[in-house]
Amino acid sequence: MKAFPFLCCMLGIVSVAHAADADTVVLLHGLGRSPLAMARLAHDLRDDGYNVRNLAYPSQNADIRTLADATLAPVFAEAATSERIHIVTHSLGGILVRQYLHDHGTPESLGRVVMLAPPNAGSELVDHLRTWSLYRRLNGPAGLQLGTDDASVPRTLGTPPPGVEIGIIAGNVSLNPFFSALITGADDGKVSVDRTHLADESAHVTLPFSHTWLMWRRPVLAEVRAFLRTGRFTPPAI
Repeated sequence: MKAFPFLCCMLGIVSVAHAADADTVVLLHGLGRSPLAMARLAHDLRDDGYNVRNLAYPSQNADIRTLADATLAPVFAEAATSERIHIVTHSLGGILVRQYLHDHGTPESLGRVVMLAPPNAGSELVDHLRTWSLYRRLNGPAGLQLGTDDASVPRTLGTPPPGVEIGIIAGNVSLNPFFSALITGADDGKVSVDRTHLADESAHVTLPFSHTWLMWRRPVLAEVRAFLRTGRFTPPAI
């Protein structure tokens, strides 16, 4: 019986050490959203034992490079030497990661990256809507940089640095027929499936959900968790 308290104590020490050594997952919401959009994902990843940082950034108030530096530079500057930092993004958040890697290279502490519905080759919606004053007011400088022309930011960032593991989850269900009419091919109401792809991506999967709610769907959350664990999605990669 005397061994029981000692065993409990040892288990407590192991538990604390495990929490201290856990990988960190940084969550980045999309354009015009907030950390609330990533709340379910944050909850599930904490349950998995990760340290989760669900970041807020002023997506409508600055250009992509400014947002990328202001949001991600402190994350990596403050990282402990042994810390491994994964990133999960929605929409614009994925472009911030690409911009940061383009400008600064791969941080030593970077782990895996999962992008949900990223406009990696831009979005036709921006091509059509960026001249509208309402669009410009609502989406700010970053929202104007997400078109499909050669000068758009996503098209100028090129291939991510070698060795970065990036998994991409696209949606192919639209809740907005008007927007979808402006997009070529299968889409999620904001971005076409084809334009989510990235050269040298580690894995890509398409799931039957819309852009706005992709990060709240249980099958999507399961795929995020699988990629963070293994570097693969559970369905066949597309």
